[in-house]
Amino acid sequence: MGAGVELEMGNHGEQSNVDAKQKALEDWLPVTASREGKWWYSAFHNLTAMVGAGVLSLPYAMSNMGWGPGIIILVMSWVITLYTLWQMVEMHEMIPGKRLDRYHELGQAAFGEKLGLWVVVPQQVVVEVGTCIVYMVTGGKSLKKAHDTICPDCKDIKTSYWIIIFASFNFVLAQCPNFNSISAISFSAAAMSLTYSTIAWAASIKKGITPDVNYGPRSTSTADNIFNFFSALGDVAFAYAGHNVVLEIQATMPSTPECPSKKPMWKGVILAYIGVAFCYFPTAIIGYYMFGNTVDDNILITLERPAWLIAAANLFVVIHVIGGYQVFAMPVFDMIETVMVKKLDFAPTFALRFSVRTLYVAITMFIGICIPFFGALLGFLGGFAFAPTTYFLPCIIWLRLKKPEKFGFSWTVNWICIGIGVLLMTLSPIGALRNIIVQAKDYKFFS
Repeated sequence: MGAGVELEMGNHGEQSNVDAKQKALEDWLPVTASREGKWWYSAFHNLTAMVGAGVLSLPYAMSNMGWGPGIIILVMSWVITLYTLWQMVEMHEMIPGKRLDRYHELGQAAFGEKLGLWVVVPQQVVVEVGTCIVYMVTGGKSLKKAHDTICPDCKDIKTSYWIIIFASFNFVLAQCPNFNSISAISFSAAAMSLTYSTIAWAASIKKGITPDVNYGPRSTSTADNIFNFFSALGDVAFAYAGHNVVLEIQATMPSTPECPSKKPMWKGVILAYIGVAFCYFPTAIIGYYMFGNTVDDNILITLERPAWLIAAANLFVVIHVIGGYQVFAMPVFDMIETVMVKKLDFAPTFALRFSVRTLYVAITMFIGICIPFFGALLGFLGGFAFAPTTYFLPCIIWLRLKKPEKFGFSWTVNWICIGIGVLLMTLSPIGALRNIIVQAKDYKFFS
């Protein structure tokens, strides 16, 4: 009897130690360290994650899709991704007494411990690491564009050096310990995305409609136009990548039975999506209306004048992608630091955090310098990851966990979203791969 009680007490003591160790780790990891996020943090974190510099390519995507399909696809993407985002916010605390703080934890709840990791983590890593690399290249190129616009007669400086300059900001900011500590950076980034989007469409109106503007297909070849359409689908799909960090953002919100985290989170998401609509729709529609099928894949290139405004817009893009880089990097830091402490038995110290994050920024910088055309590759790779994690994986998880009535409204809507998402995942990489092959002769490593 006494031995049994002692054994039970010993087991209880061991469990307490495990729980205490887990609690200490959760308090150190960047996603769960601070649970004091405000609803407006949700608004600008989501806006920063969602509105990338890709908004500047939307007029080009419109020119490949045409008026009817272009507007339908833009509006449908906005509605579907808002719906799937709502699902994720709702599912964050669907298991009583537990918070699903990370996307892969939601996957594990739906598919089991091991399969859940394999379903979610590879796709999430492609999106987040890929976006960080693209932001390295975008930041470097935007710095170069701003410099060349202000000083056209200055000595030409290689893009590689501008990427290193851009990376130097991220080396410093990557040391911010958790999500809430980057709220000011994220706020600045969100403000910049609204600013440069407004400059893009307002400067287009100021420039006026191009003489002999043409809204017909960009190419005389039917095959070209079909592949360009597929590629444009990818451009629109990739404009909505914020789902990959939404649960991690919600994890920073306080939660009580009276006021669960989904309330402030959803309030912020609605404001962010109004901001997304304000950035995406005017830029895409006005840009296409003014320039037709002569618009460049970055509308700021098409505008060219006034020089000071275009230079300023490029600098705003730089500030935005610095913040965007941090928002997308934070869940990656969380994954790496979790593995280092739990699986490899490292102590959760500042030295570990400093080493991991510095190395991560260095690797993304190096890949960006080696492959400055990485954006084209991401169009191909991302088709397999962006579309699922944004358009239909939340719907599959919803069907598995919530089990709505067969052929009911919720069941039908989810299957429609899954169908559209699978179509996107299939078609957009085809267009992107074809573009890579066609443009490969112009690609230069270390340019």
